[in-house]
Amino acid sequence: MEKYQGNGGEHVNPAFDRTGEGPPNYEESSFSELGYTNGERRDIRPSVVSAFGHDTLDRVPNIDFYRNAGSMSGHRAIRPSLQELHEVFQKNGAISVPDTVEDTEGSDGSPSEDLESDLPKESNGGSGKFGWIIGVLVRCMLNIWGVMLFIRLSWVFGQAGWGLGIVVILLSCVVTSITCLSMSAICTNGVVRGGGAYYLISRSLGPEFGGSIGLIFAFANAVAVAMYVVGFAETVVDLLKDNAAIMVDEVNDIRIIGCITVLLLLGISLAGMEWEAKAQIFLLIILLVAIVNVFVGTGIPATEAKKSQGFFNYQANIFLENFPPKFQDGESFFSVFSIFFPAATGILAGANISGDLRDPQAAIPKGTLLAIIITGVTYLGVGLCVVGTTVREATGNISDTVALGTFCNSSVSVSACELGFNFSSCFEDDCKFGLMNNFQVMTMVSGFGPLIIAGTFSATLSSALASLVSAPKVFQALCKDNIYTALHFFAKGHGKNNEPLRGYVLTFILAVAFILIADLNVIAPIISNFFLASYALINFSCFHASYAKSPGWRPAYRFYNMWLSLFGALLCCAVMFVINWWAALLTYAIEIFLYVYVTVKKPKVNWGSSTQAVTFVSAVSNTLSLSGIEDHVKNFRPQFLVLTGSPKTRPALLDLAHSLTKNYGLCITCEVLTGPRSDVLLDMNSKMETNQQWLNKKKRKAFYAAVACDTFREGTQILLQGAGLGRLKPNTLMIGFKKDWRTIDSSAVKSYVGVLHDAFDFEYGTVVFRMSQGLDIAHIIEAREEMERAVQEQQALENEEMDGGKSKGLFRKSRKSSKQVLTTRVSVTSAPCPEAVKVNDRLVEASTQFQKKQTKGTIDVWWMFDDGGLTLLLPYILTTRKKWKDCKMRIFIAGQPGRSELDKEEMKSLLQKFRIRCTDINVISDINVKPSAESWKAFEDMIEPFRLHESSKSMAQAEALMKDNPWKITDAELDSFEEKTNLQVRLNELLQENSKAASLIIVSMPIARKESVSDHLYMAWLDILSKNLPPTLLMRGNHKSVLTFYS
Repeated sequence: MEKYQGNGGEHVNPAFDRTGEGPPNYEESSFSELGYTNGERRDIRPSVVSAFGHDTLDRVPNIDFYRNAGSMSGHRAIRPSLQELHEVFQKNGAISVPDTVEDTEGSDGSPSEDLESDLPKESNGGSGKFGWIIGVLVRCMLNIWGVMLFIRLSWVFGQAGWGLGIVVILLSCVVTSITCLSMSAICTNGVVRGGGAYYLISRSLGPEFGGSIGLIFAFANAVAVAMYVVGFAETVVDLLKDNAAIMVDEVNDIRIIGCITVLLLLGISLAGMEWEAKAQIFLLIILLVAIVNVFVGTGIPATEAKKSQGFFNYQANIFLENFPPKFQDGESFFSVFSIFFPAATGILAGANISGDLRDPQAAIPKGTLLAIIITGVTYLGVGLCVVGTTVREATGNISDTVALGTFCNSSVSVSACELGFNFSSCFEDDCKFGLMNNFQVMTMVSGFGPLIIAGTFSATLSSALASLVSAPKVFQALCKDNIYTALHFFAKGHGKNNEPLRGYVLTFILAVAFILIADLNVIAPIISNFFLASYALINFSCFHASYAKSPGWRPAYRFYNMWLSLFGALLCCAVMFVINWWAALLTYAIEIFLYVYVTVKKPKVNWGSSTQAVTFVSAVSNTLSLSGIEDHVKNFRPQFLVLTGSPKTRPALLDLAHSLTKNYGLCITCEVLTGPRSDVLLDMNSKMETNQQWLNKKKRKAFYAAVACDTFREGTQILLQGAGLGRLKPNTLMIGFKKDWRTIDSSAVKSYVGVLHDAFDFEYGTVVFRMSQGLDIAHIIEAREEMERAVQEQQALENEEMDGGKSKGLFRKSRKSSKQVLTTRVSVTSAPCPEAVKVNDRLVEASTQFQKKQTKGTIDVWWMFDDGGLTLLLPYILTTRKKWKDCKMRIFIAGQPGRSELDKEEMKSLLQKFRIRCTDINVISDINVKPSAESWKAFEDMIEPFRLHESSKSMAQAEALMKDNPWKITDAELDSFEEKTNLQVRLNELLQENSKAASLIIVSMPIARKESVSDHLYMAWLDILSKNLPPTLLMRGNHKSVLTFYS
């Protein structure tokens, strides 16, 4: 079947014809050629004929129409374009609308890139996907049940008491639960791909936040591997020390055991996610047995040895005694909380492998929230069991007994005294047992001590394994998005599950490096803060998306609240400082640095983030607010409507307008496409996006607008009346001088002059820009683009010949004949003569002169007529720009003979009140002198072809000529406007005399009264006034004040 490919943003059907009449013959397309093999075939959708009972190109709603590019099959369904449905068809023509379009970019064929697909995956040896239990619940529980459960939980309850101990656990659960609710809302608002927290944050807040947090989150997971492995190695070394089996020394033994352990974990990870999942299940079983062992042990009657260490089974008085806090060694509630909270930072373990989940939208919320509940209850249960059976301090000496009934007020533990033990020596000496002193309380309390050691091993290894899998997965997703181009090497996946082997190796290297050289006691709080920063951004993402009120924010998970998410984000930030203030500041600094880096680099991605939605909402809100404020002269800003055509074709006009409006006002570059609307609409629609992208690429702070009309003037009228929004509406028209007015049709001259009249009618300030070399370089750009296309095509053909030199038949013949492509292209566009090349070079150089910093020179302002101050304000704005700061402003005004000094002082005083500086004020007192004969002769030669000369004809001949050529200049008109004509010629002489070396000339533009001055005479005025000068702006404000000296 035919493959459907885009053309300028539109689908083009080869059987589609906009001419003729009559309905089409509809042909249903099949999917038999979509590349499916081994008998696989996607079902054909039901025919539209059967749905509606008649032939139609319209298609019924289907999920395939809404797929993104990059699907696993390489194809996605399309619907007929609006033009195909709206325009007329070729009579009795067969119309075949393909059902799929081939995606040629954005896909590497990996299964993880087709997560939009709703099709069931076959499991005959295909890629393995996990459900919510193994994929999310088990991983999160294993990551949350860390060594804290067996080594530090008893100490936490000993210091804080079980009253504040419950608060510590509940507060941790509140932070993680709010984050889970926010994460659930985000991940049910559309398909979730691989990348976990990075994917959720980047698609919600955009690449700036996602790119910054993604990198530090992947790094945190990689270093966390070293932390957990070192914890495991330290436990092993303690066992070796107890059995006098140290290999080298304690530090080096930790390094040796740690490196071997990481290598084994890497082997499990590289074996595939299925093996890693089996290992996690095995570790979970050990961990569950160890937890049950604790509960069982608390019910076994305590031996005398255990009693001497503070364990007395369940006693009400011990439980009550352990209720209040008893902070020692400088500890406080916040310090105890900071030690416990890292145990709760495992809630993203399931989300981090989102690309390997069967249904991440359902699995992540269900599995994560259930894991938080189960682990929270477990921590509370184990903690309460321990504080109900064990006293805070004990000597461990079985001889420290006391007779029952003895008064025990002075004892460290009244409860222990009542049970026959006296631990009062702990007042003077440091005791080594009890909740406060013995980190191995769980081992003592349990039914079988070695199981606790096995549980500790299980907790550390499972957390290390989860981090070892998470780091490469998150890093691969980050690299695939190509936010950091230098890291794209790590985006490549391998095997049926698209495993990030390169990421595994990098994670392994980082883990080994920190095992060997890092001080993990310093790194640990930084990693906890990295995780908390991720949680904060997940919460903020949910709040931000809800606040934006975008129609695209429709999460299936409803149990969230935007203000609760904001509270969760602030709570995470507060916890960061509670855990470690300097680590929190370091985390913020790193994140801000990465955020700024990504913002400056501007990655070419568009994920429809909530940042874009909020920007839109803010823009609409601010525009509406602005509409309720009356204009004030102090807040006047030049807002330009610039008739550039395609922006790239008149760069000098665009650059000068941009210099005047950048950071000051609005700039809209406009193009009028003339001709029958049906012929130019497609061209206009395709240009809208491409030209705006070109402006953005060139860092021009301007908008692009285009209209399709029968004539240039009609299109400009539409733009003058309809461009802008509220107060963000253009107030100044900028147009290039029509250099070829003497050689074109009179109707074109009438249209151009009509645009100037329209601008005055709509009370626009008007600026006409002229450069002697011209403004339009469209022919040069077109020739360059044609040459570039030819070179690229030739290069492609040469590459094809190198890659497929052994091909036979048709392809070899095609390559031989196509070698002439470049030669043919060049010959078709015949080489210009040397003189034309020089002209084009000068034109290009002149067109780009305003893109460079201007050398020291002057901006000469010939303020002949008071137009409200626009003629003075715009050059002042130019002098504030970096490119123009070396140019000084000179003012030229007309003055009466004999009072030049007085006129100069008056102008100087006025400029001082306006706070506008200039280097010189020149009063032209001889402006009324008649121009030289030579200059007048040049003007007469200019208008000669357009004169009627009716005075030398008979009355009848004159009337006939005027009737046939109403646009020509009459003798009566010349006599009537002789003084104004003389002024324009004389001004050009003065400009030639005083401003020939200026960098830019700004001169008041004459106004032609409607239906009194002919179009050609007005063009002659503008032409003779600006002839043979440096770049010149003919300018006229709308005669409303834009300057004021009042505060």
